[in-house]
Amino acid sequence: MAAFVEPEVTVQDAWRSIILFGRNVATYKFALAKSLLELAEREQESVTLEQLAVPFSRHIRDHVASSDKQITSSSSRFLDACRAANRGELTDEELRTKTVQLGFNNVIDAFHVVGGGDVPTRFFVDERTHATKGIRLTDELLALRHDRAAESLEHEVEARWRLVETAWTLRMPRVALTVEHELDSGLLVPRRDMWERRDITQARDALHGYQRGICFYCGRWMRLTGSEGLLSDVDHFFPHVLKPTGVGRPIDGVWNLVLACQDCNRGQDGKFDRLPTLRFLEALHARNTHLIKSHHPLGNTIQMQTGKTERERRTFLQRTYNAAASLLNHRWEPTKARQTHA
Repeated sequence: MAAFVEPEVTVQDAWRSIILFGRNVATYKFALAKSLLELAEREQESVTLEQLAVPFSRHIRDHVASSDKQITSSSSRFLDACRAANRGELTDEELRTKTVQLGFNNVIDAFHVVGGGDVPTRFFVDERTHATKGIRLTDELLALRHDRAAESLEHEVEARWRLVETAWTLRMPRVALTVEHELDSGLLVPRRDMWERRDITQARDALHGYQRGICFYCGRWMRLTGSEGLLSDVDHFFPHVLKPTGVGRPIDGVWNLVLACQDCNRGQDGKFDRLPTLRFLEALHARNTHLIKSHHPLGNTIQMQTGKTERERRTFLQRTYNAAASLLNHRWEPTKARQTHA
């Protein structure tokens, strides 16, 4: 049975495993990740804690201003300092000092930990006990800035950050958050009857890393932004035209969203409202299994929408495919030319 995600581990894969699958009790990992990407752009290898504190505290301050809940514990002296700075009660210099004292206590040690152990690729070396009293950026991190996916990585970090903080802000258990796609805005939106609508993030940004930046159908590499290369679209695997029929409910659920290049989604010979051929159903199941491994909240959303067990999810997809096939006459595959250049 073909796997959707290839087993070889690239530098991109190692980075994404940290962002998408590393456990966290605070959002500091995301602030550190965004800071590392920023510092890599400067080609600065040795970074003191004072230098690191500037972008790190800025990213935390920006998020605290819009979503105060950034940690699962009840209090944080570092977050209190960021709140004070936002109120104008601390100067930038005072916040930098507080960040060096309080902000890096756990995040530097835990950054590379995924699933109980360190990822094989390291993006910085801890040199806090050395004379430099900071970190040293590795060649692997510096290489990311030249990678074709570099532009997308920061968007992926931001999307993951917003997903986590939203769940914490709404103060609900992991299994309670149902995330759906809002077609007009392109946003992921958690919904429950007793809550008002709350935007999380762009669906494209949230899903991009889980597909390793490649088109679900033809396998070609895509971009989230910019004018060069293929841009990604959010596509409903089971076409959105099925929504009035009740097939695949919820049709706007994360389980049914994939990223496709614009050629496959709506270009000449594109998918549009056609049903993909059966081989892509296995790929959808594999992608959803990959999402479920993500700790929170997309994985739980998939299970709520399609089934708790692997067998239940397979049954759901097969039942949905059968119903969709009875309504939609045409099957679709990307052209051989597109697949040849994947």
